[in-house]
Amino acid sequence: MADVDVLVPTRGRPVELATTLAGLAAQTGVDFSVTISDQSDGDPSWETPSAWTVVRWLRRRGVEVALRRHLPPRGMAEQRAFLLSCASAPAVLYLDDDVWLEPGALARLHRALGELRCGMVGAAMQALGHAEDRRPHEVTSFEPWSGPVVPETLVKDGPGWDRWRLHNAANGLHLAESVGVDGPGSPVPPPETWVAYKVAWVAGCVLFDRARLLEAGGFEFWRDVPPDAHGEDVYSQQQVMARSGAAGILPGGAYHQESPTALPDRGISAVDALPT
Repeated sequence: MADVDVLVPTRGRPVELATTLAGLAAQTGVDFSVTISDQSDGDPSWETPSAWTVVRWLRRRGVEVALRRHLPPRGMAEQRAFLLSCASAPAVLYLDDDVWLEPGALARLHRALGELRCGMVGAAMQALGHAEDRRPHEVTSFEPWSGPVVPETLVKDGPGWDRWRLHNAANGLHLAESVGVDGPGSPVPPPETWVAYKVAWVAGCVLFDRARLLEAGGFEFWRDVPPDAHGEDVYSQQQVMARSGAAGILPGGAYHQESPTALPDRGISAVDALPT
């Protein structure tokens, strides 16, 4: 059995998915499988020579890659619930289809989850197009975990909620530089080098302890929100955080491909629609 099941929801993003798969192909130091759930209107996102090249290489290496068509679309929460139902590994990584991982990122996340013994660890995706866009006013809430990660219950717009600004643009890159774990021209940090910090939630790349995610309800709330609801990842993470604790890590090593959103029409937020 793999140590990590990587779960990738995708829809209509053939170029981005191939790039995301290429990042996964560079991961070492932890046994993982990959499940892709596609809800494209036409051909699935993996139906390109580029994606098939990486899928075949992963399979030759011994990585199980499952390609699933999951139709009709019933919203992102249901899509994530379906992916979780396909998983069996002790840890699951939800990886967006437009995020590239640097070598060692998955092993770093897995090591951090094991050492911190919390419910989830995230690597906030960074936009390299903003590498020179420094925003010191957005990182004032940065607070490393100085002891064990403990459960936290956050309320929208209450204490700790503004931590979401830590992950805007390339703030994570600049924070990693400031704490001395990464920087321009430096080698890729090894998996054992990381700093844990407090988060509100993490977008794009989150590793969960699967049992603790299930204990917190997973994404079964999908039936209670409309299909165009957003923020399903925020809600599920906060349920895990309240029970088992959560952390972000620096450096994260997850990079947003800066493509246009695949979900331009968004309805109500799951955080607003569901009980805390």
